[in-house]
Amino acid sequence: MARQIYGVIGGTGLYQIEGLKNIREVKVKTPFGEPSDKFIQGKLGGSEVIFLPRHGRGPRWLPTEVNFRANIFGMKKLGVERIISVSAVGSLRKEIAPGHVVVPDQFIDRTTQRPSTFFGRGIVAHVSLADPFCPELSGQLADAAQAANAAVHRGGVYLCMEGPQFSTRAESRLYRAWGADVIGMTNLQEAKLAREAEICFGTLALATDYDSWNEEAGNVEIEHVLRILSSNVELAKKTIHNVIKTASATRSCSCASALKDAIVTERKRIPKKVRADLRPIVGKYL
Repeated sequence: MARQIYGVIGGTGLYQIEGLKNIREVKVKTPFGEPSDKFIQGKLGGSEVIFLPRHGRGPRWLPTEVNFRANIFGMKKLGVERIISVSAVGSLRKEIAPGHVVVPDQFIDRTTQRPSTFFGRGIVAHVSLADPFCPELSGQLADAAQAANAAVHRGGVYLCMEGPQFSTRAESRLYRAWGADVIGMTNLQEAKLAREAEICFGTLALATDYDSWNEEAGNVEIEHVLRILSSNVELAKKTIHNVIKTASATRSCSCASALKDAIVTERKRIPKKVRADLRPIVGKYL
């Protein structure tokens, strides 16, 4: 059977995964600088798992400060084919109560200060992001969360904001009017970069509060968020275990060939340095 290598990116509160065997820490160099932390490599069942705390152990990095390019590039260098991203979010819908889990299928981008592509510097590529999450992996995540007795919402629009402040009430109401279902600060760049790296990407969004639109629920306070998050993190760990232990070794989605026709630069004009830097991502096409 082909070796399965899963990447898990942990958000606030998720800094380790119990049950990993043969654990070692791996430092990865990338053309984009240092990742958020050392990668934690281990075995879970018959699969290899590469874990990374998104904000560093501490945590140390604001959402805007996270080096998303280095994080995803490092995952690619280590052979990861599927990334499970765990993220705390605010709910923009009454029916998505704190403690519920959402497996989103769409994004709205409200970030303004973050690099979101590996390309540039002499090479141009345009991948499709019409469906930004891998449907295969997302379905597995929803099934696994349900098996862990979570209240699961399949599909939904994740609005990614810049942060680190929470939304104003006016913004929160606007995002509801746009059709967004949850709001967070991190997952959009990960999804974009994973698509360029031809890695399947799915999000386990853990609702911790009602954002500021719901005045009956009170203002968003970090103490309340962390209290809800602590119970959600245990649920996330069970879900990750379920997915990794039951998923197929082969991928039948289109994520693995996302770059096939996306590179539009004439090959002879691509700088040698850029070719070398991006070899883990573009090597099979150049």
